[in-house]
Amino acid sequence: MQDPNVFYKEQLYNLKSLIKSDKKRLNLLSLLRLSVFIGSAFLIYFFSDSPRIAAVIAIIGIGIFIKLLKIYASRKTSYDLNKALKTLNKEELQIAKGDYLNREDGSAFLDANHFFSADIDLFGKGSFFQYTNRTGLKEGRRFLADLLDSNKIIGIEERQEAIKELAQIPKWRQKYTALARMLNSDTSNDTITSWLKNYQSFIPAHFKWLPAIFTVISFAFFIASFFNLIGFQPILIWLLLGLVVTGFFVKRVNKLSAITNRIKETIQQYALLLREIEDYDFKTILLNSEKEKIKSNQQKASQVFKDFSKHLDALDNRNNVFVAFLGNGFFLWDIYYSMKIEKWIVAHKDLVSQWFETVGFFDGFNSLAGFAYNHPEFTYPQLSNTTDMRIDAKSLGHPLIASNDRVCSDLQLKNKEFFIVTGANMAGKSTFLRTVSSYIVMANVGLPVCAEESVYRPIKLITSMRTSDSLTKNSSYFFAELTRLQFIIKNLEKGTYLVILDEILKGTNSVDKAAGSKKLIEKLVAMDVSGIIATHDLSLCEISTDLPEVKNYYFETEIRNDELYFDYTFKEGICKNMNASFLLKKMDIT
Repeated sequence: MQDPNVFYKEQLYNLKSLIKSDKKRLNLLSLLRLSVFIGSAFLIYFFSDSPRIAAVIAIIGIGIFIKLLKIYASRKTSYDLNKALKTLNKEELQIAKGDYLNREDGSAFLDANHFFSADIDLFGKGSFFQYTNRTGLKEGRRFLADLLDSNKIIGIEERQEAIKELAQIPKWRQKYTALARMLNSDTSNDTITSWLKNYQSFIPAHFKWLPAIFTVISFAFFIASFFNLIGFQPILIWLLLGLVVTGFFVKRVNKLSAITNRIKETIQQYALLLREIEDYDFKTILLNSEKEKIKSNQQKASQVFKDFSKHLDALDNRNNVFVAFLGNGFFLWDIYYSMKIEKWIVAHKDLVSQWFETVGFFDGFNSLAGFAYNHPEFTYPQLSNTTDMRIDAKSLGHPLIASNDRVCSDLQLKNKEFFIVTGANMAGKSTFLRTVSSYIVMANVGLPVCAEESVYRPIKLITSMRTSDSLTKNSSYFFAELTRLQFIIKNLEKGTYLVILDEILKGTNSVDKAAGSKKLIEKLVAMDVSGIIATHDLSLCEISTDLPEVKNYYFETEIRNDELYFDYTFKEGICKNMNASFLLKKMDIT
């Protein structure tokens, strides 16, 4: 597999060349537009004594000018896309160096009452979300966050296969993400779908053919005038009549235009994103099932959105003085395109929310696939529902610790086993608990895990590792701990979870803490719960003599040449050395 950093560097090199070329073409097109404008104006002035020739020149000049505008817009879109792609590849290289703490961290998704997200650095500064997130849309970020904290153990294999497929097409993923990031709108998708579903039409049904009839008559007047069959006065009267007719609806059209002007960019960009999904031939079940959701009878969703976008653009042209005056006067412009928009809303308003969801789905899954692509050394756990082993991982490590600094350990945790992990301060207990927690979350999502190989029997996760008191709720730290443990027990009575605890009952005295911790472990073992608890209290290790389900493990600390030494290795047995007294003395505190 190609080194991801090599790919990003190659992309960056190629994109710099494309951007430079695009910029030259844009400058040339701008110069051509200006030349056509000046040249047409000069020729019209030169032939001002021959109105018909001047009119032909004006029509040709306007046609060429509009064509150049379209070419410029297309080239500008390509230029903007390449700039967005350049930014993406620069970001990937920065993140690979560990520079990602200035990115969006997902703090908005933190929930202190969640099963695990507040305990394991899933969201917030330096979190897994901050490291993994590459989404370009709010809906994509929401989807990614919901999937990470979903605790969902159904459909893991389908998610694995989807992530594997997307990981193999980095250019497609990057283009999709770049297109998503090019969307710059403050109007949420929920606002758009709500407006569409509640929209009330205001153009009467019997007006259906009026704009077409009015347009035909207008062209008849133009032809008659061109051949000198009628004078200017009938055309003026007809123009005023058209303005009067559209004037009856001007307030409601103004309101419609104000709304459509805000959502126009979203519709345009989503049309491009839908087309990317439609045009790619996915192989996996999950991606294809999601792709099926955006089918609209015989018409592609991207084309349906593109048509809507054209109607919105056309209505927006009413802000041009010539369209507002001549377009409404001769063609009932406002009425015609308001009817087009209303017809579209009636036909498709119930489908839009699903299209938005599908676009968000791919935006979120692209981030997961990007993580997999960036870590070819990680492995997808082999899933099993028959093995007695919950986790059997070789060289398990924390995914956010750089490979040069990461210390890995083997882990074998059987069903219904409960580990007591002891060790001194800073020996690695808490990091190990978050390593195991990250393994479960990543495996459940469908991601490859930070291990050389592993077998995993899927299970939901529940933790208590970072309890805090609450002054606003008049809650003591100890009561907050008890509330969290109560939450865990209640959920264990309803389902199967792997429990991870870090130094519980810190809010009471050591004797009470030891007795309470022992009773809790005994209760969990009696409930056939698999889990891990980290503690400084070595007396808890005695439980293993009475309960064969309980196993003792530790992280050791050594003092070498008057300095602390940590190997951060997970070992079977009980910790022998603590370091609090040594550190107090070392730091001249005692």
